[in-house]
Amino acid sequence: MDGVAEFERLRPAMFGLAYRLLGSAAEAEDAVQDAYPKWASAERGSIASPRAWLAKVVTNLCLNRLTSARAQRERYVGPWLPEPVLTSDDVLGPLETAEQRDSVSLAMLVLLEQLSPVERAVFVLKEAFAYSHREIAAILDVSEVNSRQLHSRARRALDRTDERRISDPRHLGKLVESFLSAARDGDLPALENLLTADVTAWSDGGGKVTAARRPVHGAAKVARLYAGMFDGAGHVSIEILEVNGGPAVVATAGDVLFGILGFEVVDGRIRGLRAVANPDKLTFLSGQLSRSGWPAGS
Repeated sequence: MDGVAEFERLRPAMFGLAYRLLGSAAEAEDAVQDAYPKWASAERGSIASPRAWLAKVVTNLCLNRLTSARAQRERYVGPWLPEPVLTSDDVLGPLETAEQRDSVSLAMLVLLEQLSPVERAVFVLKEAFAYSHREIAAILDVSEVNSRQLHSRARRALDRTDERRISDPRHLGKLVESFLSAARDGDLPALENLLTADVTAWSDGGGKVTAARRPVHGAAKVARLYAGMFDGAGHVSIEILEVNGGPAVVATAGDVLFGILGFEVVDGRIRGLRAVANPDKLTFLSGQLSRSGWPAGS
């Protein structure tokens, strides 16, 4: 297999790695593209494992980007959320298990923001791609002992804040359908019954469009927020599609995508809602939909 064909064969896996590390589809694409010149100029005979070699290059490119991204996110207007990605086409790699789907959820990608760049890299390489600590040590130029320590530290940091329960995908789909129906009907009691008491809703407009700049907490307030949001939205086309490994509400007007709403579920109820409306963050998903023949109508 020639160098170009080999790189293209591995591109989806490298994109999935970069996206989990960066939380940005656009930056992940750039990181993978930046890896190609290094691959093209490398001595092919010295590369024992192309996948591991590219993983090392892409991971280190992402670590450099993460350092500057953190400074930018500190100046971000309102809550920062990851760029949503349509995952029904395996663009982030196979999502056959609940754990694989969870690894690309908006909730998990937000949680990963609290880790240091190197902790995040170890966690993603181990949990999402099943690299051994020996392989991770070679990718990050650390010792195996250090890799294990970083992984343990990352797990502890996430375990302190993460009480999610991974649900059956069919149940999630029905739950989102019930939420959408109740919101459209303005049925506040039904909405509240679908939410946990401590539910939180985040909206990412990035200062580009109107969106709440602070999280909204509590079942009653969140129910009112979304009942009001869906009231009178007759011109809006709504579809439930697989975004970041789970069902999400995708809203369009005409042929313009203007928002997605993702759900975090704990023990059968919605504990988190994450709405992405920043148009800059919808470019990648909009392109995916266009290539799939969208708009399909609803």
